[in-house]
Amino acid sequence: MKVAFCGNDNASAYDISAGVLKNVCFVDALNLVPHVFLLFITFPILFIGWGSQSSKVQIHHNTWLHFPGHNLRWILTFTLLFVHVCEIAEGIVSDAQMKSRHLHLFLPAMMGFVAATTAIVYYHNIETSNFPKLLLALFLYWIMAFVTKTIKLVRYCEDGVPLSQLRFCITGIMVILYGLLMAVEINVIRVRRYVFFMNPQKVKPPEDLQDLGVRFLQPFVNLLSKATYWWMNTLIISAHKKPIDLKAIGKLPIAMRALTNYVCLKEAYEEQKKKVANQPNQIPSIWLAMYRAFGRPILLSSTFRYLADLLGFAGPLCISGIVHSIQNSNQNATNTTGKFKETSNSYLSSQDFLRNVYVLAVLLFLALILQRTFLQASYYVTIETGINLRGALLAMIYNKILRLSTSNLSMGEMTLGQINNLVAIETNQLMWFLFLCPNLWAMPVQIIMGVILLYNLLGVSALIGAAVIVLLAPIQYFIATKLAEAQKSTLDYSTERLKKTNEILKGIKLLKLYAWEHIFCTSVEETRTKELISLKTFALYTSLSIFMNAAIPIAAVLATFVTYAYQNETTLQPAQAFASLSLFHILVTPLFLLSTVVRFAVKAVISVQKLNEFLISDEIGDDSWRSAESSVTYESCKKHTGLHTKAINRKQPLRHQLDSYEQPPRRQPRPFEIDDIAVKVTNGYFSWGSGLATLSNINIRIPTGQMTMIVGQVGCGKSSLLLAILGEMQTLEGTVHWNNINETDPSCEATRSRNRYSMAYAAQKPWLLNATVEENIIFGSPFNKQRYKAVTDACSLQPDIDLLPFGDQTEIGERGINLSGGQRQRICVARALYQNTNIVFLDDPFSALDIHLSDHLMQEGILKFLQEDKRTLILVTHKLQYLPHADWIIAMKDGYVLREGTLKDIQTKDVELYEHWKTLMNRQDQELEKDLETDQTTLERKTLRRAMYPRESKAQLEDEDEEEEEEEDDDDSMSTVMRLRTKMPWKTCWRYLTSGGFFLLFLMIFSKLLKHSVIVAIDYWLARWTSVENGNKTVNRYHVAVFSMLCGAGIVLCLITSLTVEWMGLTAAKNLHHNLLNKIILGPIRFFDTTPLGLILNRFSADTNIIDQHIPPTLESLTRSTLLCLSAIGMISYATPWFLVALVPLGVAFYFIQKYFRVASKDLQELDDSTQLPLLCHFSETAEGLTTIRAFRHEARFKQHMLELTDTNNIAYLFLSAANRWLEVRTDYLGACIVLTAAVTSITHGSDSGLLGLGLLYALTITNYLNWVVRNLADLEVQMGAVKKVNSFLTMESENYEGTMDPSQVPKDWPQEGEIKIEDLCVRYENNLKPVLKHVKAYIKPGQKVGICGRTGSGKSSLSLAFFRMVDIFDGKIVIDGIDICKLPLHTLRSRLSIILQDPILFSGSIRFNLDPECKCTDDRLWEALEIAQLKNMVKSLPGGLDAVVTEGGENFSVGQRQLFCLARAFVRKSSILIMDEATASIDMATENILQKVVMTAFVDRTVVTIAHRVSQILDGDIVLVLSDGVLAECDTASNLLLKEDGLFTTLVKTNK
Repeated sequence: MKVAFCGNDNASAYDISAGVLKNVCFVDALNLVPHVFLLFITFPILFIGWGSQSSKVQIHHNTWLHFPGHNLRWILTFTLLFVHVCEIAEGIVSDAQMKSRHLHLFLPAMMGFVAATTAIVYYHNIETSNFPKLLLALFLYWIMAFVTKTIKLVRYCEDGVPLSQLRFCITGIMVILYGLLMAVEINVIRVRRYVFFMNPQKVKPPEDLQDLGVRFLQPFVNLLSKATYWWMNTLIISAHKKPIDLKAIGKLPIAMRALTNYVCLKEAYEEQKKKVANQPNQIPSIWLAMYRAFGRPILLSSTFRYLADLLGFAGPLCISGIVHSIQNSNQNATNTTGKFKETSNSYLSSQDFLRNVYVLAVLLFLALILQRTFLQASYYVTIETGINLRGALLAMIYNKILRLSTSNLSMGEMTLGQINNLVAIETNQLMWFLFLCPNLWAMPVQIIMGVILLYNLLGVSALIGAAVIVLLAPIQYFIATKLAEAQKSTLDYSTERLKKTNEILKGIKLLKLYAWEHIFCTSVEETRTKELISLKTFALYTSLSIFMNAAIPIAAVLATFVTYAYQNETTLQPAQAFASLSLFHILVTPLFLLSTVVRFAVKAVISVQKLNEFLISDEIGDDSWRSAESSVTYESCKKHTGLHTKAINRKQPLRHQLDSYEQPPRRQPRPFEIDDIAVKVTNGYFSWGSGLATLSNINIRIPTGQMTMIVGQVGCGKSSLLLAILGEMQTLEGTVHWNNINETDPSCEATRSRNRYSMAYAAQKPWLLNATVEENIIFGSPFNKQRYKAVTDACSLQPDIDLLPFGDQTEIGERGINLSGGQRQRICVARALYQNTNIVFLDDPFSALDIHLSDHLMQEGILKFLQEDKRTLILVTHKLQYLPHADWIIAMKDGYVLREGTLKDIQTKDVELYEHWKTLMNRQDQELEKDLETDQTTLERKTLRRAMYPRESKAQLEDEDEEEEEEEDDDDSMSTVMRLRTKMPWKTCWRYLTSGGFFLLFLMIFSKLLKHSVIVAIDYWLARWTSVENGNKTVNRYHVAVFSMLCGAGIVLCLITSLTVEWMGLTAAKNLHHNLLNKIILGPIRFFDTTPLGLILNRFSADTNIIDQHIPPTLESLTRSTLLCLSAIGMISYATPWFLVALVPLGVAFYFIQKYFRVASKDLQELDDSTQLPLLCHFSETAEGLTTIRAFRHEARFKQHMLELTDTNNIAYLFLSAANRWLEVRTDYLGACIVLTAAVTSITHGSDSGLLGLGLLYALTITNYLNWVVRNLADLEVQMGAVKKVNSFLTMESENYEGTMDPSQVPKDWPQEGEIKIEDLCVRYENNLKPVLKHVKAYIKPGQKVGICGRTGSGKSSLSLAFFRMVDIFDGKIVIDGIDICKLPLHTLRSRLSIILQDPILFSGSIRFNLDPECKCTDDRLWEALEIAQLKNMVKSLPGGLDAVVTEGGENFSVGQRQLFCLARAFVRKSSILIMDEATASIDMATENILQKVVMTAFVDRTVVTIAHRVSQILDGDIVLVLSDGVLAECDTASNLLLKEDGLFTTLVKTNK
């Protein structure tokens, strides 16, 4: 066929006698001019890139401040491109009906398409380089195009072309579009004044773009990049080179920051508050506030959603059209002869145009692309809004926490748990509700539309199918609620299991030494069994839910088609069948999701109620007293010399000091003047919110610059008085008056740098931040090295800091290293001292300190540091020995002030009280004598050292992110790591699958394959059935019968597969936990010394939870979507083998997309998880330390920190969801390409219409499942990390529990005598470590009391552990009563000896359980043991006696009582050998005396080995072993050893170590 612009089959085509514009061909040629003009002008500019270099302001992104009408321009251009495509298609279809080629029908349209594309590219480049003058070219183009198109339209009107003709419509639309684009261009000129105006407008980019830290560009990029997340490419590709960290994702843009959104929400909430201010019973509505603040984006998202849903119906309609056209193609060929065959202006009607199969295929492709783009846009907008809402709510909750009244927290109206739930659960519920809420109003519309279309296709039978779906939907909802219940009960059991596991791990040493690990292990296993039953219910409902989801469409299709077959005379047509199948697929999704959405809506309503209760709860009173200008001025800030402290003389008893103490003559005691008072309370009545006064009739004055001590018995209201002064209590009446310091007074050098009302406060219960030691001490003040050193010395913190692995840069607090009470308290006191404030409140700072430290703190910290600074100090204390140092004393009793004045005043005015104090001091004196021997601090440091050093030596026991085991030391280690990052952990997957058992694995694989085969068979049979030409009734019945059988089989298989996956997951979870628990329980003690407790607990909590609940559904979803995609590709290839050719490039693209996404997704997921914990911790630590934060006036700093943490977490989550959108857009577009290629290949290489319909139906389902394959793969990869971590513990070696002797060979009453021979004993902790005991030889006769002593690290404790084979005895032996202990089974050995450890450990349960977990003893024996331990009376007084409750860790007993319980426990065992490992180290003198007495009497006939931390304990022993560096240095009676002047024992006794 010859080619000519106007065609060469018509001579009149070039005739212009009637006028140039009357010639259609000439008008079309004229339309080419603007396009050619634009291409000529813009190409040189684009290629030279001149525009992009001339940026006036350098910014880091290639995004710029958009020109006015930016989004409108993009939308119009895309519409223009779409219309051009239609024009090209119309031209080609019209041309196909001609005898010769008529280029003028489609060439101008093609050029127009190229020009429009060039226009938008050109515009984008000009915009990013901010050079608006070049827009003039576009302006000219729009004018020319508008004019030429208008000429064409006028020409059509004159010719009387009707509106029904497609070409006329297209031209009309084009005119409108060009006109609008011209208007947009004029608007840019008007606003930016870049041409025709004298002074062009100067613009600056938005603040976010000037900030190099902002990397989240979604709000700033152009529309195309927004829709396809093109800007994410750099981040996702860079993840391959190096892991994504917080630096890579940068900061949040200002509009998304928590503060911005908080202000919005707060304003809206305040409005609601004003509305209900006059109505007492009404509470402000959070719903309305949320709608006011975040309503607009939700509406935008809903609009996108509606558009996507409507476009979704294009799929079934196009399939119907294509199949129908192919079916009728033969008749079509004969009927469609064109009306204007001969003329050169053949017109096409819209109907004819849409009957063309290729047009339908392209339309289907475009509809899919658009639908998916809108859908992802809708998701993105809701997610962004949800994140913004969560940030705002968190800020709101935090601000409320900072203003909560203390009584609310202390009276238990608002517990920490509730606050943590609000933060962790309720805000997330609301966020999720927001994610899903567009579904609430989009789904009903989708369902109604779907049913109407079905009715059009199939008539009444369609309604039956729809009815099946609607009737089964409530069952879905029922299953969903049951799922939530099952999950809740599972959570309760797992919390209980974790509590038990935690107890086991904390007391593992004791359990091993007493051979009780199996009893406790069984207890955990029992709870685990209950948890597994609950998990079974959970798994059952999950599999039912999956089953319903898969079976409902099959059931609906079955009902519909069978009804249709019996009701209608005509056979079902392929077009009807496949369009309706496709519609059913569309319908199922909203119905399945509806139950989820309704459930979330219910949860959201409950969350809002909880939030409301919290937000209207009581707040602390307004503290205007602290900020108001007080009328009283403060003048007497003269530099006076202060108190020259006397050294505290410990040799002279306190009572003498008290008598001989006189006020130093340098400071004249003088009457108080008003300016001498820092704080004054007049007629104060204070309450803890109950309305009853806790403190009554308080009239006190706190002198400025002096030390005031508040003393009194426990519970008399000393701490309450401090809090009342701080404004934490409710003031019933009276006032607290703070003095104003006049800072302009030049003599006030000391106070110049301080804030006027500044104060520091150390609470009674020490409160630490999750931060470094240094940050805890300086607490937001500027760092001053000298001052810091002075403070740490005063609180004797340096030795403790030296023990920490990173010195004062070590993290402490909840998530950091556990410090002892005394160490925590000293850090809190150091914090109060370090702050440069006028007033310091110390609430019982000595309570957890021993006498040496108390003295040092008093001397260096309080008397020297504070008084030299002239700071006002208020000190609550029980230590009366410090009274002489007080300038002013307030004595409290039962909530009122008993006395107030100086010590002299009290001595003269209240002799009785003074005498009472003297007696108390007398008692304290006697305790001091003993106390001087106790050195609690040394002990605390020892504990800390013990906790630190084994860890350090094995610092990284397990690198959490350690990749597959095959990692060799490559030279190019970076590339290895990258290779491992991109590799799926197949080995771990295989381990997981096999731990569920091979039978279940086989069953799962087999049933899955069978199910998918049956589902394909159902659809294939439908294609066969519908392709039969006018079959008779018997044929019809045969088809229906087979179809019904296949559907039934499909439904049954759906149930079987969903059950097998869950069942396999459960079995795997059960086996993995069982193996892990047994492995850990039987692990060597060294493992627990070197592995942080938190790490082991994590395996039992987070990792087990993932294995229990998350892996099975992910695995199910992954296998389902993968098999669906594979069966779809198989089916299309079967229908049209040519499709396989096109599949290769698509497959390659898919491989790369999933490869890049998986790595980035894993990193972003980890970032999201790791940024969540600090946020939650910050909330809980704020709630715990409220009084401290408020006393220091640091609310603003904490708020700022909270906002930063929220933003960090939000940006990670935003990037994660943007990455998910990135993936989904790409896989959706790939899916659309698959649909297009499938359609085109099947139309071209025609097959029968049934198979064609089938192929298209499957191609459409692929779009839904491709991204699920990748998402599930990525999730599974992250979740397999949990299996890997658990497996890493399963490779650990256990202790060797078997001995060479059989337990039956060991005499029942062994060891009867208690004779111990230690022969050449060498001991080490592990094969690769040095020996800790070397060739120790000793002989202990039956019944002897033996003491073992030596300096720290000499091997004393190692020797005690050697008796129990807790360490590796690699040479020599210990023989007890003639049996070498290395030959005994471990359980037998450990169950026959007794030990009392240094740390008293009790387990939660009853007292009976703690003394005798094996339940072997009678009550009499237990009471006898308690009597011996002097606990009988105390236990009798408890409710329940022996069955009285012991809380976790025995917290409801004092340390002394706990140690006595441990003694009773050892006595119950009736063993002839007792080992005491520094058992008296952590208890007071009184308890120690009881212990010593009991050991001497109750254990008189038993062998007792005492490892002493104080030599004085073992002086009366029969024999003393002195160890030094693992070698036995001396061995004799104590008296003999003391005769050696230079002996080691003598040195130890002298230095009292």
